Formats: sequence, C-alpha cells, structure tokens
Amino acid sequence: MALALFCGTAVLNVRWSSCVPKGYSSSQPSAEPLPNDASKPLRVPPAKEGANATLDVHFHVIFANQTREGGYVSDEVIQKQIDVLNEDYGNSKTGLTFNLANVTRVESEEWFLKEVFRNGNASTLNIWSVGFMEGEGKGLLGYATFPSDYESAPHMDGVVLLHSTMPDNGDAPYNKGRTLTHEAGHWLGLYHTFEGGCQGSGDYVDDTPPEKDAAYGCPSKRSTCPGGLTDPTTNFMDYVDDACMTGFTEGQGTRIPRPDPDL
Repeated sequence: MALALFCGTAVLNVRWSSCVPKGYSSSQPSAEPLPNDASKPLRVPPAKEGANATLDVHFHVIFANQTREGGYVSDEVIQKQIDVLNEDYGNSKTGLTFNLANVTRVESEEWFLKEVFRNGNASTLNIWSVGFMEGEGKGLLGYATFPSDYESAPHMDGVVLLHSTMPDNGDAPYNKGRTLTHEAGHWLGLYHTFEGGCQGSGDYVDDTPPEKDAAYGCPSKRSTCPGGLTDPTTNFMDYVDDACMTGFTEGQGTRIPRPDPDL
C-alpha cells in the first residue's frame, strides 16, 4: 500500500524521515518514476467536459477528552474545514464538491480506529482527526491512501488528519485547513509537485514544473531544476505553510477524474 505522508512541527520539520504510522513501511520519494496508475480505480467515473460531482464526506473525530488540546473538534470547525476544501477544489476547476454527510465522535486514547469506523464506497471520503501525540506517528500533520489502494484495503481508505491543522483550531503555520486539501489531493490521485525531483515523469502533470525537493515555509521565487522554470512552491501539493498555498494547476484538475453526467 502506498501512503502519502505530510508531517512537520516547529521541532520536527521533516516530511518523511521518522514520520511513518504504526503498521506501515516508509514510502520515501525517489528519482524513480512512480507508475501512472494512482488514480485507478477512479474515485468517480470517467469525465465529460464540464461535468461535476459531489463526494460525500464522513468525518470521524477521535479525541482523548473534550478539550481542543485533547482532540475534540466542534461542528463549527468541521464545517469551516469543509468550506476550505470546497473553496480550494472549486477554484481548481476539478468539478468536485464535498458534502459533509456525517460526523462521528469517539472518545479514545487510541487514534488508530480506521478498521472500525469507515463508511461508504471508493467515492466516499472518510477523514479521521487524531492527535498523533506519541509513537511513530508523532509529528505527522496527516497522511492519505491513494485510489489504487482501495481494492486491496478498502477499510483503510481515506485521510488521517492532525486535529490542530483544521481552520482556527491550532497554531500557525499549519492551521488554515490546507493539510486536508493536500491529503485529499493524494486521495484523488495527485502526487507531490517534487515527486522524482528533476528526473523522470515527476507528478505526471505537464503544467507543474519539475522541482528538485520540497519547499518549506514561504520561499521566494526559486528554480531548482535545469531549464530555468520557476518551482511550483505555492501549489497545494508542495510542503509550504498554509498561508502560502494558493492553488492547483489546470493539469492537476484534469488528472483528477470527473464524472460522466450520463452515468
């Protein structure tokens, strides 16, 4: 199973090293191109031009106690997160809208409860907000499965999210809800903009320039690969601060399959 990891705190500002949840092996990026099948099976049927789709979201709040520090997330914060998701994907011409179908809350010290609490099919986005307070998951902002993982492990499908990354629910620089935007991109089949570095097929999107490695913080204009193209550092699929992420490209929107309205 491939996992897309996104981790970092003021102390631990690495995205891959030592950021692997229990039960998984490291999935570090390399110069070798990944197979171009991350979006199969499709989350939605093949697209016709201008088609749109609404995907249901089941949100599972795993909390230790009923405080913000203990992982409790209010309905207001969850709705703000869905609003951010819809704003980010609505501006990217993906044709996707996310509908909050249900919220489940589970008081538990154990954050890994995916096998018990998952709803829907491959087109249903399940999100688990957790604490990542200890163990091998400590320091993670979130991680996601790819569409190609669904057939072999449907009960694991979805996004696991650090609760403090949700809008106004934690401290900067990761508190505007963009971690979910990033991880939902992986869930829909998108790779990091820096996938493969300067070599190979990269993220399989033609209009994201190659990027040698991840960008952090809010970097000024940079060019890390031969050819002089500007790195896509403000892209949702890079690693910059939430405030410095601005959008997807048209090519990324095309890579995410849209539905056939006649199906």
